[in-house]
Amino acid sequence: MTEDSWGIVRKQLLKTVGENNFASWIEPLTVLDFDEGILRFLVPTKFMRDWVSRNFADTILNQFRQNKVAVERVEFHVAAPEARPTPTARAATRAARPAAPQRASDDAELPGAPLDSRFTFDSFVVGKPNELAHAAARRVAEGGPVTFNPLFLYGGVGLGKTHLMHAIAHELQNGQPELRVLYLSAEQFMYRFVQALRDKQIMSFKELFRSVDVLMVDDVQFIAGKDSTQDEFFHTFNALVDQNKQIVISADRAPGEIKGLEERIKSRLQCGLVVDLHPTDYELRLGILQQKAENYRAQNPGLRIDGGVLEFLAHRITTNVRVLEGALTRLFAFASLVGREISLDLAQDCLADVLRTSSQKVTIEEIQRKVSEHFNIRLADMIGPKRVRTIARPRQVAMYLAKTMTTRSLPEIGRRFGGRDHTTIMHGIRKVEELMSTDSQLAEDINLLRRLLEA
Repeated sequence: MTEDSWGIVRKQLLKTVGENNFASWIEPLTVLDFDEGILRFLVPTKFMRDWVSRNFADTILNQFRQNKVAVERVEFHVAAPEARPTPTARAATRAARPAAPQRASDDAELPGAPLDSRFTFDSFVVGKPNELAHAAARRVAEGGPVTFNPLFLYGGVGLGKTHLMHAIAHELQNGQPELRVLYLSAEQFMYRFVQALRDKQIMSFKELFRSVDVLMVDDVQFIAGKDSTQDEFFHTFNALVDQNKQIVISADRAPGEIKGLEERIKSRLQCGLVVDLHPTDYELRLGILQQKAENYRAQNPGLRIDGGVLEFLAHRITTNVRVLEGALTRLFAFASLVGREISLDLAQDCLADVLRTSSQKVTIEEIQRKVSEHFNIRLADMIGPKRVRTIARPRQVAMYLAKTMTTRSLPEIGRRFGGRDHTTIMHGIRKVEELMSTDSQLAEDINLLRRLLEA
C-alpha cells in the first residue's frame, strides 16, 4: 500500500463521513505501517484511538477494499511512547481477535454543571402554558430512539426551562446510568472552549464534547456574537447529530429571534422541535403555590394558612414562577418566625413590595395606548391594516416595546396587533433596532415612552 492509496481513500472518506467528522477524526490519522494485511495508524490520544476504532474502522476498511487495496484489518496506536508496537506485541495482536473497544472517555471527567435535586419531573407543575414542553421533555428523558433533534425550549425568565432540563438529566441518569449526559450553560461551554484554546488543548476539548450521549446547553443566547465559540458549537452540534446523539437546548427566545446568532446555527436549531413555554396563567400559578404550600406544611405541621391566600397571590403575582415561589417562601418564613398563621392581612403586609412591583407590570395594551397617544394616531389604526408611514412606524415602535418590556412571545404579540404573523413582528422589531442607531429622535421617543410606561 502506498501513500497515494491513503490519499485517495481520504478524499472518499471526506464525502462519506462529512466535513465535521473528517476534520475531527480522520484528518489527524497518520499511516504507521502496512504489514501482512494489517494497516496501522498513529493517533494523538487514547481517546481518539478508542473512538475511531469504534466508529470509523469499518468505514476506512471498506474504502480500501473498494479501491482494491488488500487491507484485511486496520489498527490504531497512540503516538509515543507507544507509537510502534514491538514485534512480540504485533504477533500477539495478529493471533488474537481485536478486543471490544473501550467506552469513549471513560477516564475523562465531564465538565458539566451540577444538577439541582429539586428540579425533577415530580416537582414540575404542568398546566396549559407548559404542557407541550413537559411532554417533549418527558419523551427525550425516556432515552429511546431520537424522534426530534434538537429539542429547543424557549421562554422568559422563571417559566421552567432550566427545571425541565435538569429533570431530563435526572431521569436519564437514574434510568440509564451508562449514558454520558452532559448539562452545562452556554457560558460554561464558552469558558471551556476559551480555556482549551489558551492551554492548547483544543483537540481534547473536541474529543470530550463529542463523546457524550446527550448534550444539554442552557441559555444558548449567550454565545450570540461570539464567533469562535459559535463556530465550535456548530461543529460539535453537527458531529453529535451525525452520530444520532440527543441534544437539548434552551434560550430566552426562539432561534430566529436571537440577535447575533449565525444563520447556519439558527437553521440547525430550527430543524428539531422548537417549543415555547408560555407565561403562566392563573390556574398554573395556583397549582404551583398549592404544591409548594403542601411541601412546607409537611415539614412544618404547625403552620396554618387561611383560605383565599394562595388564590390572592396567584391573581396578584404574575411576573414569573421564581418571584411567585420566592414570595411564598418569604411568607412562610415570616409566619414561622413571628408564630402567626398566614392570613390575607399578613400576606399583604409581608409581601407589600412584591405586590406593588407586580401591580406595575406593563401590558401590551398599555404600550399600544401610550404609543398611540405619543404619536397622535388612533388606537384602532395601531392594530388595523393601514400601512402608511405615519401609522406603520408607531406600530413598529409598539411592537419593539412589547417585545422588550413584556414576556410575551412573538406569536402572542402578533395576535395583539390585529392577528399579524410573528415574522411581521420580528421585521418591525429589527427595523426599530436599526433605526435607533441612526435616528436620534426615534431613540429619544422610545426612551421617553419607556420611562412613561415604567413610571
